[in-house]
Amino acid sequence: MIVRVRIAPSPTGDPHVGTAYIALFNLIFARHFKGKFILRIEDTDQSRSRPEYEKNIMDALRWCKIDWDEGPDMGGPFGPYRQSERTEIYRKYVYELLDRGHAYKCFATPEELTEMRELAAAQGKRVGYDRRYRNLSPQEVREREEAGQSFVIRLKVPLTGECVFEDQIKGRISAPWADIDDQVLLKSDGFPTYHLANVVDDYLMKITHVIRGDEWMSSTPKHILLYESFGWKTPVFMHMPLLLGKEGKKLSKRKNPTSIFYFRDSGYLPEALVNFLTLMGYSMTGEREIYTLDEIVRDFDPKRIGISGAFFDIQKLGWVNQKKIIESIPEDQLWNRLSDWKFNEAFMRKLMPLVHTRIKTFTDFIQLCDFFFIADMKYTPELLCPKNVSSDVVSCILQGIIWSLDEQEDWSGAGLEKASHEASERFGVHHKKVVMQILFATVMGKHMGPPLFDSATLLGKDILRVRFLTAIETLGGISNKRMDLLKKGWEKKNCRELAGAAGAVQ
Repeated sequence: MIVRVRIAPSPTGDPHVGTAYIALFNLIFARHFKGKFILRIEDTDQSRSRPEYEKNIMDALRWCKIDWDEGPDMGGPFGPYRQSERTEIYRKYVYELLDRGHAYKCFATPEELTEMRELAAAQGKRVGYDRRYRNLSPQEVREREEAGQSFVIRLKVPLTGECVFEDQIKGRISAPWADIDDQVLLKSDGFPTYHLANVVDDYLMKITHVIRGDEWMSSTPKHILLYESFGWKTPVFMHMPLLLGKEGKKLSKRKNPTSIFYFRDSGYLPEALVNFLTLMGYSMTGEREIYTLDEIVRDFDPKRIGISGAFFDIQKLGWVNQKKIIESIPEDQLWNRLSDWKFNEAFMRKLMPLVHTRIKTFTDFIQLCDFFFIADMKYTPELLCPKNVSSDVVSCILQGIIWSLDEQEDWSGAGLEKASHEASERFGVHHKKVVMQILFATVMGKHMGPPLFDSATLLGKDILRVRFLTAIETLGGISNKRMDLLKKGWEKKNCRELAGAAGAVQ
């Protein structure tokens, strides 16, 4: 048997370190067992998928030195490798399930689904679809279709018994079928859901081992049922431990730096990030913590993969990075690596127009532009809070600006300028005296500097997001209760009640 593994990211956002983490272990597994590693793009979510996000995924993985043997950019014997180009394949197989009686057409409307959720919640039952269209006769189905009613196709999950399977990392796993809903396989727009496309592609691409994160454990019974319904052999499942943030929950971009580009732009070495990510889910023999990718490929043993979640410790990453700098970069090459990072002509040519008229001597350049080269900003509440504006209000304004930038899908200087005016209007605070002061302090760590919005463009989305989150954390964060009030106010475009005591109302 030739080992074949894959990584299947969705191009719906920034390239997440979790993607690199899972891709890395798939690569290590494939290389150790002389197999193949496949990149497949799961872009069935047409409302959120973007070509630029796909490019970012590939660029980020390549920066991490994670290379694949087959994929959308290079082809292979089992292409195409984008799910959006395989829709006819999925339709063929889902109708095969219908013919076999393992799936059915569901005509539930959005209003009905909302009613089901509300009723189940009121009765204290599991919230989900109540299977009301599961047993329609062929004639009833035909009549509804002829009447033009839209439908999805759902999997017929057993009503009794349990699914039992062996996970190569976790061991024996069992899940009662009663706890699993009739999963949608084909949406009303004709596109498959993750579950159908995932299983069909893994089968057709001859995937032997599915190595993925713990969060997919609950989906595995549905996938096994699909394999069995088609009469196919299931692959070996291996669920890797989750990457956890400080609060012990799954690493989230809402509270943690998660974009691979953030670590690249903050001056971390790709080989250090790779080394660090392997420490999250694996323990080398001899308790070694510093090693190369080639070394872990050579010595890899699946039995040494961990079970419990791993804390994503930025300080530990810094320690690994320092070790890599000392051990892998000779002194006479250090400047070259620094130049490749940010001290290069391309970056400096972008920076010079921002400082040309603002320096009296060349020494002023360092003091003026230090924030472009600093990852760990040293904020204080006194720095971040304008006069008579509380830390709670500043935190809410910063969170609102994050939401605005995400809604625009534009973290450039132009996007930040628009977001700043939105925040000023919605909170009813002075734009220049409050919002701009907050932004200068957050973006630059000081109240004066180069042009703010041009500087934001040069810093980029990933650095900016982390600075906003760090500033909010410095101010004590936002409580769940206050966050709920903030969300409601932001959606209504009126957060003035939250800023009523700001002392800087327009």
